[in-house]
Amino acid sequence: MVLTMNEKRKQYIESCEISMVESVNLGGYRQKIAMEGKSKELPIVVCLHGGPGSPIPFSVGCRGLFPDITDRFLMVYWDQLGCGINNYKIDNRFTIDHFTKMTVDLIKEARVRFPENKIYLFGMSWGSILALHAAVQVPQLLNGVVTCGQVITAPMLSEDAFDAVEKSSAPEGKKKFARELRSRRTNPSLKEMTAFSKIIRKYTDGYQNRASKSAPVGDIIKGLLSSPDYRFKDFIAIVKNGYAKNESLLREMASTDLRELFHEITIPYLIFQGETDIVTDTKSVVTLVEGLNNENVSCSVLPDMGHFPSEAAMNQIFEEIIHRASL
Repeated sequence: MVLTMNEKRKQYIESCEISMVESVNLGGYRQKIAMEGKSKELPIVVCLHGGPGSPIPFSVGCRGLFPDITDRFLMVYWDQLGCGINNYKIDNRFTIDHFTKMTVDLIKEARVRFPENKIYLFGMSWGSILALHAAVQVPQLLNGVVTCGQVITAPMLSEDAFDAVEKSSAPEGKKKFARELRSRRTNPSLKEMTAFSKIIRKYTDGYQNRASKSAPVGDIIKGLLSSPDYRFKDFIAIVKNGYAKNESLLREMASTDLRELFHEITIPYLIFQGETDIVTDTKSVVTLVEGLNNENVSCSVLPDMGHFPSEAAMNQIFEEIIHRASL
């Protein structure tokens, strides 16, 4: 008998020692998380997705979707408050600190449930902000941090970003807009940042490097649509969610400067950056790490990759976590 994709997924979920969705209190809000691993003794990876409010590729709807990963790790998936299965209106009272507290509570939850396992954070883009704050606040609960697309200062406003747009095939009107933004880049409006983001996405390799094979987003979307844990409204809330009218988090990101926090890192902290990433500018990240004089912090630049990790890059990232967990 030939099994369908969903039947194979169901069998895999049943074969795991840990595969569940539970409701926990994070930062004072009841939220659902998923945990899955072939063995309950595997090293734990707590996933902190990007956005804010973009629970792709790792979300609560992913149980049974990544057997190559969950054969080697006990994955903790969390749709951050305001999106996916935890959709909630994120008004302008919310700050980075609120989400840092939720992250710390999630780490504590994992540590209480699995006191002997190694625990690593994997933060992507916006999630790297949460990973950094958590690494400073509760290093005793963690064995290490791996990030991809590390946010250090305001995204997209580096010299390299503006230079890339100027050298691109963007129409002259788009380039003129970028020049004007460059001349007065302090405190840009959210509308301006959104417009500049679209230019980078369309005309440069800043987000997705066109020379590499992208991660299989289509397969992930299909998997979420057939998730045993997602309802259709949860799937819709991946993109249309409680962040729709929020400005406070984006404004805080636009004025952020996290450079000093890296001096406080006392656990292994590895940053993966795409060679052509100008969203979280790779040249700036490399310069920071080289000048830190902190042996705990390192950076690896991946070729043919922008801000979004390619399929090959994602494989390399998890191979590195496996290597570190074995030490």
